[in-house]
Amino acid sequence: MVKPHLVSAICTPLTEDEDLHYEGLAIHLEHQLEGQIDGVLVAGTMGLLQLLKDSTYEQLVKASAEYYRGQGELLIGVGDTSYERTKERIQLVNHEKVDGTVVLAPYFIKLSQRELCDYFVALANISRAPLFLYDLPQRTGTQITFETVAELSRHPNIAGIKCSGELVHARRVHDAFQSSSFRVLIAQPMCLDMLVGCGLWQHLDGIFSISPQWARDTADASMLGDKEKGAAGVQQINELINLLVKYDVFPTASFLLGKLGVPGNFLPRPLAGLTIDQEEKVMQEAIVQELLSPTPESIV
Repeated sequence: MVKPHLVSAICTPLTEDEDLHYEGLAIHLEHQLEGQIDGVLVAGTMGLLQLLKDSTYEQLVKASAEYYRGQGELLIGVGDTSYERTKERIQLVNHEKVDGTVVLAPYFIKLSQRELCDYFVALANISRAPLFLYDLPQRTGTQITFETVAELSRHPNIAGIKCSGELVHARRVHDAFQSSSFRVLIAQPMCLDMLVGCGLWQHLDGIFSISPQWARDTADASMLGDKEKGAAGVQQINELINLLVKYDVFPTASFLLGKLGVPGNFLPRPLAGLTIDQEEKVMQEAIVQELLSPTPESIV
């Protein structure tokens, strides 16, 4: 039986000067391994790539390659606002042993689908590691259409896509390529049990980085056909997502990671953390008490 493949989009721990917090990164990665996550996406949306200093990004890439070598699949976010800026990131990553580079559609100037094809092909031609498309229309304002994905999938160094848009679109892309080597990683944690139960095995999301064991248990229970346990796991994940939305995603994620023992600040300026009042309210939430329990009960 195929085991669900889970990839965590991790956060980026920073020092007061917004350099990389090396200990924080090592502990954050270790938590993913303890939760039996199969891989990590470094410098993705959850890692706030676009807010990092260039020097911090370089530290992050090199340290992640060193710490995570041989532990699982290592994907690195490189997407920026232009071809030249993204090319520079890829050239940096080319010096490290990684499993893939992950490229957003440019998010400042809206490109046509023809321009997107030219953009991704040019980048795939220079990336030593396989390149993955990253479809995130709610952030970039541009969807990578099915037709564009189909055309790009023919490139020998474009290995797959992370689908973070509408589930209908993601499912169409998945179904079209499920018998090929082109990988489709779904970002729909709120229905993880249903998707695994339907045979969609590859998932990537930022919420996994905060609760890796919940994600693993949910996916495995769903794989084994235990609908009750799968549904219970998704309820945990949904409650945690709703909490992040309620109090603001990035400040709440930063606060929770600190409570989980990951040192560093995950909020590049000008992002601000939770207020003391908000922190007290977050700590009173039942799902947070469950998350921070020293002996959390597994659903499996």
